[in-house]
Amino acid sequence: MTGLGHPLGTAAGHRPWPLCRRCCGIALDMGSARTRAWIAGKGVVVDVPTVTFPGSGAVHPIQRGTIIDTPGCARMLRRLLAHRLPRFVRPLVIVTAPVLDGVAYRAQARTAVDVLRPRGVLTVPSARAIAVAAGADMSHPLMVVDIGAHLTEVVLLGDGDITDARRTALGTSDLDDTTTPEEIAGAVASMLTAMLRQDRTSLTADAVRRGILLAGGGALRPEITRHLTEQPHMPMRVVPAPHTASVRGAARLLQAAHTHPSASGALPSAARPHRAPG
Repeated sequence: MTGLGHPLGTAAGHRPWPLCRRCCGIALDMGSARTRAWIAGKGVVVDVPTVTFPGSGAVHPIQRGTIIDTPGCARMLRRLLAHRLPRFVRPLVIVTAPVLDGVAYRAQARTAVDVLRPRGVLTVPSARAIAVAAGADMSHPLMVVDIGAHLTEVVLLGDGDITDARRTALGTSDLDDTTTPEEIAGAVASMLTAMLRQDRTSLTADAVRRGILLAGGGALRPEITRHLTEQPHMPMRVVPAPHTASVRGAARLLQAAHTHPSASGALPSAARPHRAPG
């Protein structure tokens, strides 16, 4: 998990949310199709389309996992969240981000989140947040498949760190007469197969044998999951409430950071720096 900008200060004396009244926390999952937000003491309070209304029509500020309209994202966050925050309290914010091309996403997300006047901003890869929400044991290799509306990522976690990742610009919003559920499932299977073939260690094979974590809105689509579960030697297990797993996992990491005695420095072991695979 990466900190951006504003110092967090010390967490000494902070009580667990919602008992702590000195501060506020927000977990954000800004996807291409939907934006979800968790607020300390309130749970998931926002689950709406990722859209802004700068003029006469609607504009989508995030496309294919890329923020293309940072001011639009800021306007959206102000509209959705500013009135929900306690007065004169600066929130601690954590934002989920795609694994690949995440550097640009995190920088743009930080600029957008500044509209909420945060006292600190942290980022976490969506795949790791999903694993946390699933309660997975990250001391062992894990494979996470996140099928969103516009983007699908396949990520290998080794001891909680990102070891390998693949992505395709396909998602549930592409399902029509030309893009079929079989095509999305096939793309996932191809990425997994490539990772298995190119890994000279046993990490990928071990992760697959343990069962692949399936999340995102695509995990709610039986026409997709059916084809995935039919793949030989690739056991899939759907994360509970897969469409909100990313924001819920981020919320758990945020709560840990909030009460950690050294929040301005080292963070809990589950919160390691966000690094793209090398």
